[in-house]
Amino acid sequence: MTSDCPLTDAEVIDSVVNALTSSGSDYSSNTLERTYPRGLDVEAMTMETLESAWKGADLRFQREHVTPYIYSNPDLYRLVTIKDETDRGHLRWTVDTEKDLEFVRAVYTRLGGTDHFGWHDVLELVEAHPEIARINAHVQQKQMETGPS
Repeated sequence: MTSDCPLTDAEVIDSVVNALTSSGSDYSSNTLERTYPRGLDVEAMTMETLESAWKGADLRFQREHVTPYIYSNPDLYRLVTIKDETDRGHLRWTVDTEKDLEFVRAVYTRLGGTDHFGWHDVLELVEAHPEIARINAHVQQKQMETGPS
């Protein structure tokens, strides 16, 4: 998880971690096939996988972002994808821009200014009030720089 995902939910974290431990995989994530809103991103890996990626990654972006080396090498690592029943990958719940921050602030305000809510509560809110989701719907996700080190 990263700090630009303030709406990350324990239920989603548990799903990804449980998939890792129960499958015996090296890496599990809900981002390989995005069905959860962007901003509910969770990745889990074993310590051995992390050490192996550290040793194997030689490009700057692979060392900065850690996991691209892992999921770009499915011949080296056993990967598990966690998907939601409904594709909501078009929703943007992360904070990269001022409009994203405005969206998250609107969510917190509408949900009472506390952090006692889950992702299903946010989903219900944006479905009931689509104007909230429109705040940052136009924001394009920045692309990872994949140039040489």
